[in-house]
Amino acid sequence: MSEQNKAAIRRWVEEAINKGKVDVLDELLAPNYVYHGPGQELHGPAALKQLIIDFRAAFPDLHAAIDDMVVEGEKLATRFTMTGTHKGAFVGIAPTGKRITLPVLVITRFERGRAVEDWEVYDGLGLMQQLGALKPGSLQ
Repeated sequence: MSEQNKAAIRRWVEEAINKGKVDVLDELLAPNYVYHGPGQELHGPAALKQLIIDFRAAFPDLHAAIDDMVVEGEKLATRFTMTGTHKGAFVGIAPTGKRITLPVLVITRFERGRAVEDWEVYDGLGLMQQLGALKPGSLQ
């Protein structure tokens, strides 16, 4: 099952994140899917699809590269690096044209071959610094 789950995550990254073909998530996520991310919790595939659409609108050349995958039972930890150019509004920040590099770690729990829950962490402070919204070494 672990190889199937790894293949599902690779497809998720390549199709949904890198190509913007978010409808693939209907096949990969369970209807009761829950996403736990920094400051938010989303329910259902449609909510995650919208999150990806919004992120790709802000960073249209968004690309995720998988760095590591570790399996433990029905959980899969994926560490990947996202890059992109800020060309659309993002959390109230007007486009800056700046390139970003965002390390991300996601732990995905699977049931019967479909993702049912994700826990995601990423360097939000570093992202805001890269966009010029915060000065390095500052929390203001």
